[in-house]
Amino acid sequence: QVQLVESGGGLVQPGGSLRLSCAASGLTFSNYAMGWYRQAPGKERELVAAITRAGGTFTYANFVKGRFTISRDNVKNMVYLQMNSLKPDDTAVYYCKATGPTWAPDYWGQGIQVTVSS
Repeated sequence: QVQLVESGGGLVQPGGSLRLSCAASGLTFSNYAMGWYRQAPGKERELVAAITRAGGTFTYANFVKGRFTISRDNVKNMVYLQMNSLKPDDTAVYYCKATGPTWAPDYWGQGIQVTVSS
C-alpha cells in the first residue's frame, strides 16, 4: 500500500520559515518524480515545486522562486520543501505527489496545513 505522509506544517509569522517533509512508503521511490502542490480556500490546487527522480532537475512556480527549495533523499524515501520568507498568500494546504511511469498511477498525500499570519 502506497503512503505519502506530510509533516512540518503549522502556523508561522510572515517572513518566517518552515520545512515540509513527505515520507513515502510502498513504492520504489527512485522511480517517481516528486512534487509539492498547494490549495488555498476557494482556489484550485497548484504546483509549487517538483523534482525529478534522481533529483537533478527542479521546477518552481514563479511565485516561490528564490524562496522555496525542493529536495529529496532517495535512501530515506523522503522529499522536502524548505520554505523561507513566507507570506500570507502562501497560506494553503500543501500536498505531496508522486508521479511515476506512464503505466503507473500517481499518488497524493493527505495534505498538511500551512498558515502564515501575524
